[in-house]
Amino acid sequence: MARGRRGRDGAGEADEAAGEKRKRPPSPPVFSAEWFRDWGRTLFVALLIFLFFRTFLLATFVITSGSMEGTLLVGDFLLVNKTSLGAPIPFTNARIPGYAEPEYGDIIVFRADHSPGLDIVKRTVGLPGDTLRMEGGRLYRNGVAVDEPYIRRNPRQRDEGDARMQWQLPHLLPDPERGEYEPTRDNWGPLVVPPERYFMLGDNRDESLDSRFWGFVERGKMRGRPFFIYFSYDRDALKPVKFLTAMRPGRIGPSPD
Repeated sequence: MARGRRGRDGAGEADEAAGEKRKRPPSPPVFSAEWFRDWGRTLFVALLIFLFFRTFLLATFVITSGSMEGTLLVGDFLLVNKTSLGAPIPFTNARIPGYAEPEYGDIIVFRADHSPGLDIVKRTVGLPGDTLRMEGGRLYRNGVAVDEPYIRRNPRQRDEGDARMQWQLPHLLPDPERGEYEPTRDNWGPLVVPPERYFMLGDNRDESLDSRFWGFVERGKMRGRPFFIYFSYDRDALKPVKFLTAMRPGRIGPSPD
């Protein structure tokens, strides 16, 4: 009896499997019109998902200059979190609200006003309402010297003035004893950061074109915070196919602060 029951059960399972197989539609012939339609729908959905992530969640960024050296190196490839500061909505001036605001020390990727279409990365040192000045290369915020263990200095680099720094004039604190304002890279201010604006500096302080030279950064121009280095290679290495032979696998991981 047990053997017969097992036989009937096995036959029932086989019948069910055969029925499911009959119900499943056959795959369309390769390169047929239906085959192209199926692949087209799959690729379209994949493209929509990719565009959603790129527009609202993540961006990529490549370090191409040495202004952040000591922290970020030329040849670092970064993933940028766009959700923290809020992502812009394409073809509008609106943004999706973020869950955080820029804070002191945040490294941020933003769109540069002085060079349309260019994204750059710097460190946040001044928030709206702050009074900033620099004396002998030392940054002071609201009258207190800022501890900046991350910066790199070149003692052989001369401190020089730059005509581009005259943008600071309307933002200076009134001082009746001040004569003609002649700011230099290491000596400027004190100036006040306006509402919805931020002051950004590079960590490689003597080799960085930053807010000292081209002004404040608008809140709406900030794209996000780098959070992960997903690839890195030495672009200056004297090797063939540097992308492969000069990789820096030790740098892959969370982006340094």
